[in-house]
Amino acid sequence: MIDVQRLRVLRAVAEHGSFNQAAAALRLTPSAVSQQVAALERGLGAQVVARSTRGVTLTQAGQIMVGAAESVAAELEHAQQRVAELSTGRTQLTAAIFTSGGRLLLPAALTQLMAAHPRTVLHVREGEPEDTLPLVRQGAVDLALAYHFDGPLPVGPGAGAGLEWTPLLEDPLHVVLPRGHRLADHEALDLAALAAEPWVLGCLKTEAYLRRFAERAGFDPEIRGTTTDYFFARSLVAAGMGISLIPSIALAPEVPGLSTVPVKSPGPVRHIGVATLNGRDRPHVTTLIHALREQAARHTGH
Repeated sequence: MIDVQRLRVLRAVAEHGSFNQAAAALRLTPSAVSQQVAALERGLGAQVVARSTRGVTLTQAGQIMVGAAESVAAELEHAQQRVAELSTGRTQLTAAIFTSGGRLLLPAALTQLMAAHPRTVLHVREGEPEDTLPLVRQGAVDLALAYHFDGPLPVGPGAGAGLEWTPLLEDPLHVVLPRGHRLADHEALDLAALAAEPWVLGCLKTEAYLRRFAERAGFDPEIRGTTTDYFFARSLVAAGMGISLIPSIALAPEVPGLSTVPVKSPGPVRHIGVATLNGRDRPHVTTLIHALREQAARHTGH
């Protein structure tokens, strides 16, 4: 029989990349963490971590066991929720969201959820997909309103398997310029036409995405500022600091003195959807997903 506590310790080691940091997170000594991992390895008859002076990495066996640890944690969390529902008659539901998507879709969707399930107690956690999608995999949240660009879902360490992705909408990025800019009146812009422009961006992932598209267009963008808020980035554009690349759903509320121009196809797009744990059927979660899809359809006009 595999000890659940040993799986919990291995999961922390995988997350933090060292025994010392895992020990600090678990409030154990590094020696206790090492002993738990060694005991797990003896029980399995296989090495689960490779130790080096730069920390520890998972072996193939370790990756399998971390996946099992995530599944066990999710099942225990689900069981605890069901027991609480039996005693209180109220259903706890936790949704993780990213800011611009939550602002656009969540309020009206929550109204629909509460109308259908009035005894639901909803909790909302804000975060970026690389942080919230692993929480879905662990059972710490019931669903995540998230996005990805043209690559795979940013699921993070140990969180890739077992997620079900429900697409909601495509969110194209637009170029935002000062209203008097020489290119402000164009119907659409090729990024190559912006090679000489300085940029002010609203998140770090947008910067990485811009650099990939700029490389394809043959230039290296000059990044003068990166913020964590699209509204702030647009305010800096209005002040003349540069131009920006902003997702369409983050273009409200309006900032005076700006022009917004689409990027010529194929342009950068965020793919927005909902991530849930595969095989987990909860009526409240299903209702919320349907409500989010309805709100997305209203936004896109489909």
